[in-house]
Amino acid sequence: MKTLNLGILAHVDAGKTSLTERLLHTAGIIGELGSVDDGSTQTDTLALERARGITIKAAVVSFAVGDVTVNLIDTPGHPDFIAEVERVLGVLDGAVLVLSAVEGVQAQTRVLMRTLRRLRIPTLLFVNKIDRRGADPDRVFREISKKLTPSILAMDTWSSERAADLLASDEDFLTEYLTDPDAITSDRLHTELATQVAGARAYPVYFGSAITGAGIDALREGIENLLPAKESDADGPVSGTVFKVERGPSGEKIAYARLFSGSISVRDKVPLGDAEGKVTAISVFDTGAAVPGSVVRAGRIAKLWGLDVRIGDPLGTPSGHEIERLFSPPTLETVVSPVHTADRGALHQALSQLAEQDPLIGLRHDEIRQETSVSLYGEVQKEVIQATLVDEYGVDVTFSETTTICVERVAGTGSATEIIDKPPNPFLATVGLRVEPGPPGSGITFVLEVELGSMPYSFVKAVEDTVKETLREGVHGWEVLDCVVTMTRSGYWARQSHSHGTFDKSMSSTAGDFRDLTPLVLMAALREAGTTVHEPMHRFTLQAPADTLGPVTALLAQARAVPKTTLTHGATAELEGEIPAAKTHGVHRLLPSATRGEGVMETAFHSYREVRGAVPARSRTDHDPLDRKEYLRRVLRR
Repeated sequence: MKTLNLGILAHVDAGKTSLTERLLHTAGIIGELGSVDDGSTQTDTLALERARGITIKAAVVSFAVGDVTVNLIDTPGHPDFIAEVERVLGVLDGAVLVLSAVEGVQAQTRVLMRTLRRLRIPTLLFVNKIDRRGADPDRVFREISKKLTPSILAMDTWSSERAADLLASDEDFLTEYLTDPDAITSDRLHTELATQVAGARAYPVYFGSAITGAGIDALREGIENLLPAKESDADGPVSGTVFKVERGPSGEKIAYARLFSGSISVRDKVPLGDAEGKVTAISVFDTGAAVPGSVVRAGRIAKLWGLDVRIGDPLGTPSGHEIERLFSPPTLETVVSPVHTADRGALHQALSQLAEQDPLIGLRHDEIRQETSVSLYGEVQKEVIQATLVDEYGVDVTFSETTTICVERVAGTGSATEIIDKPPNPFLATVGLRVEPGPPGSGITFVLEVELGSMPYSFVKAVEDTVKETLREGVHGWEVLDCVVTMTRSGYWARQSHSHGTFDKSMSSTAGDFRDLTPLVLMAALREAGTTVHEPMHRFTLQAPADTLGPVTALLAQARAVPKTTLTHGATAELEGEIPAAKTHGVHRLLPSATRGEGVMETAFHSYREVRGAVPARSRTDHDPLDRKEYLRRVLRR
């Protein structure tokens, strides 16, 4: 039987979870439709999901459509939980992108569609809520063509002529069409459409209502006939990807994995990079929920027990489907503190486990202040973390005011060197480094200007790893992006022993010497090069009554926003532009009073822009290599 791993994606409140319920009901998996408002849906199982009526964690359910087994993954729509979506995309065979027939194309819709197109994931679009007051499917169809992709075809009003015009973008089909147009039957058009959908070159659009069931049969037919279900190679080498990790009732780690080839049985030893793990239990998603089993085969999604893995880890042979960073990083940060001081240790352990389940919950622990900071996408995520800590770990916490996470970029070129056995260098190592800007988006590049064999590789690796770790906090305390660090000089003392054969640390270099010296050299070079601090900028779309344009413009100016376009459609004005991430919350709060409660603003991360005026700094959590005396005191004491 073929398998299709299908993602359901949408902007929040477009009806994504309701569509999942309808598909499960139509397939006979559930006897009664659940309600998001009542907290009775199949996939929203967390108490907070049911209370707020939003999806927070990706959930998997399974059902059959014809001869295809569909593993459906319901993903969060709220932008605060975009990391959950990111992890799912790497294991999908196809997707359904849900839009509201009332609100149309929204900020998150654009972000998701751009990513689906970039990854070339075959996608169907479903315009939901056509039964709602204010629904305008024709307008939404035009918006899709203008804002998402022109390569769309309305499936409710099938026209062979319109289908042929769309599919003629393929040269082979165009030649066939021009040579013998009579041979292009409706069946031939559907076959070509399936081919182009599978290649992410065409996007069928369906219209309906998850609540009433209108249009669902047509969508099911599209899922079965247009999205590329696969017969996977169960006899090949084991190859899979972990896309979700959770903890069981006893604290045991459970890995959600998609298997691309091969099979895994209970008690099998599975290669995990340089290590391996033994699978102690398996549940395979089948006819609704995960069912305990003894084996999982290629193409399926399963829960695996016994493996010490993290999200994104490959199982067996790398598949080429490894999870990559697709969306912007979190741009907000807050300090989380236990209400009861005695819970400090329990809080640290709990946050570590949450970071294990969500790698983008970045933790920064300040030993001096005894504070732990977490990175966030938004205020809703803060509430979720707080509720999770109370419900699952019994730790009540408070949060400081949310602040913006800036980044640093290298401004020029700087270099520094410390020589072994030459004051003031107290370490048995010679390290020379040069720092210079790298291309945008290139990350940290480490280059050797010394011969690789000039000292043990473990020493070179110690320098490289320490460089990348140290650049998490630059001159102003923010992470340094996109630079090239070149090792220009190296030296060490070979292993020395006394005449009676005992190793003498005071006469021999170790990797620790290079780890301890590198931050001093790197920060000296970075200070010489100089850095600039950049703040995150969001792209915004704001709609408001045209007669409130004056107060809205003044509000945006106060927030340092830069409108790029202003259009008026009848009594409605629409503005698009950029706004500092730090100011979005304030604008959201004040917008109702400036627009009689009718203004709506949507934002999404766009880029980083150099800070104008006072340069913000962040407290350091490392040993502060910018203060040599204090750094040496802490390191040598350690």
